Amino acid sequence: MPQIGQLAPDFQLPNQDGKLIKLSDFRGRKVILFAFPKANTMGCNAQACSFRDEFPRIQTADAVVLGISADSQATLKGWKQSKKLPYDLLSDPDHRVLEAWNAWGQPLLGIISLPAATRSFWVIDEDGRIIDMQVGISPAESVRRALAAVEGSRAPTAS
Repeated sequence: MPQIGQLAPDFQLPNQDGKLIKLSDFRGRKVILFAFPKANTMGCNAQACSFRDEFPRIQTADAVVLGISADSQATLKGWKQSKKLPYDLLSDPDHRVLEAWNAWGQPLLGIISLPAATRSFWVIDEDGRIIDMQVGISPAESVRRALAAVEGSRAPTAS
């Protein structure tokens, strides 16, 4: 599982339109990557629409947003259109990326895990390092923390 301060593991997944999106293609910009359990559900709508509503601030910070779930490309495309989401949604139906990022399997009663993405977020800096993250977080808190990280994340480097 990637940790704060580590290089984010690269991956390539199709977006809602079938175009392959590679994380490393965004080097030089900050990236907010958020995982969500299921498109068009209450919590996921709250999270995705909050990122949509804060998109001007995110753009001002020269950052991009990518959502990721196990939903199909068709489901993601319909959701993106219906909610007017201005960023790409990535389809990970075999959940290999979600598993690698430790965001697969929602705990239920502490004894079993449901087969779904765990609501999470990661903020990756211009050099590809994770500067903030949380696996298992509320929709509102994921947006608040991600915004704080992109707007004030660059710590001075030691000389």
